[in-house]
Amino acid sequence: MIIEIEEAKYKLANFRADVEELGNALRVDDLRAEAAELEKKALEPDFWNDQENSGKILRQTKQLKDKIERYEKLEAKLEDAITLCELAIEEGDESMKEEIFAEVAEIESEEEKMRIEVLLSGEYDHNNAILSFHPGAGGTEAQDWAQMLYRMYTRWGESHGYNVKLIDWLDGEEAGIKSATIMIEGINAYGYLKSENGVHRLVRVSPYDGSGRRHTSFASVEVLPEFEDDNSIELRDEDLEITAHRSSGAGGQHVNKTDSAIRIVHIPTGIVVGCQTERSQLQNKETALKMLKSKLMEIKQREKLEKIEDITGNKTNIEWGAQIRSYVFMPYTLAKDTRTGFEDGNIQSVMDGNIDGFINAYLKMITEK
Repeated sequence: MIIEIEEAKYKLANFRADVEELGNALRVDDLRAEAAELEKKALEPDFWNDQENSGKILRQTKQLKDKIERYEKLEAKLEDAITLCELAIEEGDESMKEEIFAEVAEIESEEEKMRIEVLLSGEYDHNNAILSFHPGAGGTEAQDWAQMLYRMYTRWGESHGYNVKLIDWLDGEEAGIKSATIMIEGINAYGYLKSENGVHRLVRVSPYDGSGRRHTSFASVEVLPEFEDDNSIELRDEDLEITAHRSSGAGGQHVNKTDSAIRIVHIPTGIVVGCQTERSQLQNKETALKMLKSKLMEIKQREKLEKIEDITGNKTNIEWGAQIRSYVFMPYTLAKDTRTGFEDGNIQSVMDGNIDGFINAYLKMITEK
């Protein structure tokens, strides 16, 4: 009926104010100015002298332009939908009704996704994210579960246009991993992924149990922001136990088999970090030290400590009662967050990295508190 199309047009016309408010909240004009400034830097004669810095600038420019383009597309899509409504009303064409309704739903969905980004206003939300994976008790089954989580977050990062970089990898005894660390580089990576910090619980029939029994396994995901190097964290040589070792990887598919891998123990806290994917021992050491500083800084910020001497390591147990989310494969399929209550019955989709629903529910929850 034409009246339904008229109602859709009225709804879309009123939605203009929401989209304009969204543009102000996203600071689209500021983003345009920032992108233009970065593009100027890329034209400087010595831009390519520092490959690492130039790569970061190009990635940042692309992410800013993508965000601007996404907002402009939303604006254009809204105006096109209003025009389509006007055309259908003018011609009395009810056949356009389904197309118009689909456009309204799509515009509302995209506006909500972009509004979620506005919630990322924490001090370190815009930083890169460092994710570390550790299996709980349970041997091969838990180690396999840790690797499944590694794959899930890698898929999430890649599907969102982030640069996912493997930092450290330690093979499991039969399958899976004993530990792994990745860096997810890009704007707001930590802001989105901070919700994933904690213990994750798996319930399934284990492929490693010949009796076909159901197993419950745990693995932890530690999420830290990559902090800019500053002078607030000083590392003393006598507090560091640094060892070099041969890189570990499944048949060389994850890392190069060299003797340049570095593992660092921070003696006062017992915190252990490692890096084995850079080209040289020196680069691995620099990356590992940066990770150690991020861990110490995060604890210092969280516990509001004045001195590094007051910092102690995180003692959270990877076990029942500490989990933030459960993933059930058997007897039914369901992923459910214990903090927000958000759930998704398509477990395979979740394990393929489609976890935005969980992330968004968490961001809304902490904003409303």
